[in-house]
Parts: sequence; C-alpha cells; structure tokens
Amino acid sequence: MGTLDGKVAIVSGSGRGIGREVALKLASEGASVVVNDLDAAVALETEQDIKSAGGQVVACIGSVTEEGFAERFVNTAVESFGGLDIIVNNAGYTWDSVIQKMTDEQWGAIVDLHLKAPFQILRAAQPYFKAHPVDYHRKVVNVSSIAGVFGGPGQSNYASAKAGIIGLTKTLAKEWGRYKVNVNAVAFGFILTRMTEALAGDDVFVEIDGRRIKAGVSQSVMDRVKTSNPFGRPGTPAEAAGAVYLLCTPEADYINGQCLNVDAGSR
Repeated sequence: MGTLDGKVAIVSGSGRGIGREVALKLASEGASVVVNDLDAAVALETEQDIKSAGGQVVACIGSVTEEGFAERFVNTAVESFGGLDIIVNNAGYTWDSVIQKMTDEQWGAIVDLHLKAPFQILRAAQPYFKAHPVDYHRKVVNVSSIAGVFGGPGQSNYASAKAGIIGLTKTLAKEWGRYKVNVNAVAFGFILTRMTEALAGDDVFVEIDGRRIKAGVSQSVMDRVKTSNPFGRPGTPAEAAGAVYLLCTPEADYINGQCLNVDAGSR
C-alpha cells in the first residue's frame, strides 16, 4: 500500500532531473502520473520506467508555454485516470545574464516558463476542482528557488519569476482552501541537474524549446557550495523530489501557503 494510492498527479518537466524523480516517487507511492516534457524521447523513457515498475502512467508531450497546453495537461489526467489530485509545477530552465545584457526575449521566455505557465495550468485545474469536491485534501506543489527568496546574481528574470511563484502559491492557498486543496512551494538550493553539473568553462550547451542555452556553473560557485553548505555538497534530484513528495502526503494536510527552503540550511 502506498501513501498516494488512488491519487492522480500531473508533473511538468518530468522527463529529466528533479521532475523525473518526482514522477518516479509519486508513482512508487501509488499515484497514477501524467509525465511531461517537450523532449518526447525522455518523456517516453520516464513513462516506460514507471510502467516497468508496475505504475500507472501516461505521457503528455509538449511545452508548458504552448497555447492550450494547460487544458490538455489537465484533461489528460481526467480522461486517462478519471481525476486530478496532485499538481507539481516543475518545468523550467535558466537563461542567465546581468541585467544590462539581458534581452526582452530572455526575460519573457523565463518569466513565461516559470510563472505564466504554472498560472495557466492552475487556472485550467480550477473548474475541475470546483465541480468535483472530495473528502480528502488535494495538493499543489510549485517549484520555486532560493534565487526567488534571496535573489541570484545574473538571474533577474529567473529570480523574479521564482519570487512570483511564491506569491501565486500564497494567494491560491487562500483561494482554494474551500476546495480542500493545499497549495505550497519548494525553493530549491543547489541541486545537481544537467543545467548545473558541468563547469561553465566546458562550454556545454543544451537545446531547449528551439534555443541553444549555455549550461554549467563557474568553479567558484561549485567551491562556494562546498564551503557554505552544511553537508559540503549539492543536493541530488532524488533528495529534491523527496521534499515535493512530503507536501503531497496526507501528513501535510494542514500545511498550506508555505514555501519550504530545500537547501540543506545553507542560508
């Protein structure tokens, strides 16, 4: 018996990294999961891994910023599994620059991805929550960042969007209490993903949504993580997923409108 038996979850950006680990964890605890990524290959890989482990899963491939995606995402859960109980807004990447060099395209792409897209997904879910009341608590977990809490040099776009998602979280926690929906956020510190594993000097680029984005962090950032983090290391995607899972459990039924900093106590 899993703690999430009978629940239905949608997890954006779950083909890789933190999102993948969240999807695997929720499925392992009994939830039926709609996985998503704009890269079909990795979305289908996550789907297959969950199926191989005996879980219930379906893939909804596409960018969360596409027109109409939010409704398609929600409808996939309802049509495939008969309901919707857990929403994890995780999809994202960074596209950094100091403010004087940041273009309007950079600003808009990141704000649309990290703030507008989650807003649209949550807006699309509201009619279902209102029309289908339940006697248990549904859960929303929005992924923010320590950059949204404390700021991040070179990340005015990302930090602003991640701060905004905290405001959205706290607002919907007040609006959706009447539907028995808990709305919380997690603010991750340094977690090792494909965007952070490489050193910046290695000139590693990733193709995301038709854009060639430079990945990696500087050696000084890596060194600072080792000295400022009480554990002396970055977090893993599985550890990040654990925090999301905690807020999806019945034990979190009276936690609402909170932002949990998941950074090993570095700040």
